[in-house]
Amino acid sequence: MYWDFADAEACRDWGQRLALRIDIPAVIYLAGDLGVGKTTLTQAVLRALGVTQPVKSPTYTLMEQYQTRIGPALHLDLYRLLEPEELEFIGIRDYLAESALWLVEWPERGAGFLPAADLSLGLSILDSGSHRLDWQAHRPRVQGWAEFLPPPSGGSNSDVG
Repeated sequence: MYWDFADAEACRDWGQRLALRIDIPAVIYLAGDLGVGKTTLTQAVLRALGVTQPVKSPTYTLMEQYQTRIGPALHLDLYRLLEPEELEFIGIRDYLAESALWLVEWPERGAGFLPAADLSLGLSILDSGSHRLDWQAHRPRVQGWAEFLPPPSGGSNSDVG
C-alpha cells in the first residue's frame, strides 16, 4: 500500500493518525533517503503519543528514549553506524528485553542486531516533487494500523499489490 502526499504537514497528519492505532511492543522501520521525512514522521508519532520534550534525530547518539502514554519509545537513527555490531556499544541487548515502541531510521544498517519489524514504512520523493509513503505490515496484529487510515490531506490511497 502507499499514499502520495504533498508536504511535511500531510506527513505529520498521517503520523498522528498512525499513533492512535499503535500498541506496544511494536517495531517500526523507517527507510528512505536523507531528507524525505523519516524524522518528521517519527516526531508526529511521538507527539501524538504525548511526548512534549524536543524530538530530534539521534544521528550522533544513535538512540533517544521517550516515555509515551502507551509506554517507552526508542527512536534510533542508524545513519552514521559503520557496522551493525556498534549497536552493542549502546547496550542494544538490554533494550531488546524491554516492551517498547521502536522507531528505527536506516534499519538496514543495524541488520542482525535489531528486532524484526512489525511495520515497514518507506518514504520517497517522486519526480513530480510530491512524496510517497509505502507501508508493509509484517504481522497480522498490525495490519489494521495503516490499512484503514485515511490518506494524508491531499494524498491518495492506492493498493500496489
